[in-house]
Parts: sequence; C-alpha cells; structure tokens
Amino acid sequence: MTDSVPIHDTPILGMTSRPLVPQPVEYGDPKSNNFWVEYPNGLVDLSRSTHLKELKNSAEKQLDIDPSKDPGAQNILHAGSKTITPTLLPGQLEISVNGGRTVRLDTEKTAVVIIDMQNFFLHKDLRNHPKGLACVDPLMRVVPFLREKDVKILWVNWGLTTAELSTIPPSLVRGFAKHGSPRGGGFGSELPGDFGKLLMRGEKNSELYGPLQGLYEDGREKGTDFWIHKNRISGLWDQTLLDNFLKENGLMTLFFAGVNADQCVLGTLIDAYFKGYDCILIEDATATTSPDGAFESVIYNAGNSYGFVTSTENVISSKGWD
Repeated sequence: MTDSVPIHDTPILGMTSRPLVPQPVEYGDPKSNNFWVEYPNGLVDLSRSTHLKELKNSAEKQLDIDPSKDPGAQNILHAGSKTITPTLLPGQLEISVNGGRTVRLDTEKTAVVIIDMQNFFLHKDLRNHPKGLACVDPLMRVVPFLREKDVKILWVNWGLTTAELSTIPPSLVRGFAKHGSPRGGGFGSELPGDFGKLLMRGEKNSELYGPLQGLYEDGREKGTDFWIHKNRISGLWDQTLLDNFLKENGLMTLFFAGVNADQCVLGTLIDAYFKGYDCILIEDATATTSPDGAFESVIYNAGNSYGFVTSTENVISSKGWD
C-alpha cells in the first residue's frame, strides 16, 4: 500500500516551490491595513494599498458588470491567462524574487537593513572574509538606487556601551571571547593597532568597512541613511532601537543584507518575521564565513519560510510607476 503524501508535507511553507495560485488570494485580516494579495500571474502585492474586494468592485464598475445577474463575474479578476491587478501607483516598485514571483512594495514603508558590514568582521588585519568583501560592490550599487526611490537605508551594527557590557548573557560573552587571539579577548577588549576596543561604540573596528563608511556618511548628510546600534546577534531581539525606528516610521517591508548570513543577518530576519515584517533577503549582498551548506540553508529558508529572496540586479532593474 502506497502512503499518500499529506498536503502539508515538509517543507511546511515551501513558497518558492509552490505553483502559482489559481485565483487571487488575500492574506491577513480583510478589515485591517495589514494584508498581502497574491495573484495568478505571480505578483505578490505587499503594498497594502488595495484589498481584493476593492479591486473586484472597481473592475465590475469599469466593465459595467452586475455580479447578481452574471454569476461568472465572480472570476472577473482571473479569466483564462489574463489577470487583473491593481494599477502600479507612484512610490511603488515591482521586484522579481525567487520562485517565479514578483513582489510589489510601497517605498515609503520600506527599508534596507544592512547588518554588521564593519571593520571587525571584514578588515583584512582582523578577519579573512573574502565572501563578505564580495558584498561591498553590490551594496555600493544598490544603496544609491534605493535612496533615489525613497527607501530608508538602515546600517545596523554592533556598538556597545560600557553599561551594556554587564547586561550581555554569558553564552554571548563566551562566543566572542578569543583567548590568546590577536582579535581580542571579548567585548570591550583592546584590539591590535588602532582598531580600539572590540565592538564598542566610536571605535575604528566598529566603523563600516572601507567605502561603506563613506557611503553611509553621504547618506547621513542627505537624511536617507541611519546608523542603528545593536547589542545582540539579532537587531530585533527585544524592544530594540531598530524595532522602535521601524514602528515610528511606519516601515513594514524590509530588505536584508550583510554578514554573517547564518548568524546576525538570519537572527534579525527571523525576529522580523516573528514580529510581522515583510522580509526580502538580497542574496548577493549577504555572506558568511561558515562552512558550505550554511549559506544555502539561509537562502532556502528565507525564500521558502520567512519571505523572499532577490538580488541587487533584480532590485536595480525593478519596475516603477511611470
């Protein structure tokens, strides 16, 4: 006897491998302002601008259809291979993501969260991280593009205060304590040369790596870029500076990039997912020093469970309102 495969077999979510939806579907509370709509043409609308019911009513008026007299009008939003979707509005972008989908977002509600691209993790005198260094050029290209689209640029970095040193749990202290290593004896310890105290605010090792520091400073002057300190692997582990900033600015859709993919980036992304933010990982702007398989696991789960995966090329070639 052959066992039947349950509908919800693992992976439970499997969003990149799912077939396209046969009819438009709205996710979330239809009475709230927190919802997505997915369409049969592969569009996943994260903009929260048009409920499915509103779109259907608009289409019926435009086509002069009375659904009470024409039962077939219930499928008006998807007839054959043609799908009716909301008009792309000013301030919205459509970006290709893995799984044959396209996400539509509202740039005023969107930020890119760039994590730990700091000297401590990337500078050749402190670390051998060629894959992390390979993320610099993609970020140098995509950040200016997103700035022009009014997407906020959030540089989320380790930056400890003396008071915070006593609040860090022993598991985390142990992880950063490199006994006898030139990279220091843990948080607040002196690093070689002029790098200063390990991951303390204002120290050279806590600055962004190379050209990224200048990129941030340019954006800071323009009012588009913001430096946000964190004191845990995740930037969203509690009521953090990052969470407060996101809420105060009405941000719901988050791009993620940085190092290390399977540690601080993933920790922040998962907490964002738990808190209800839309999560989009930029694959070629994310890296890790972990063994083979770790990065692939992050990409797999980011696209199949927590949200979406895209590339800087897809972002830069995105479709906007004309």
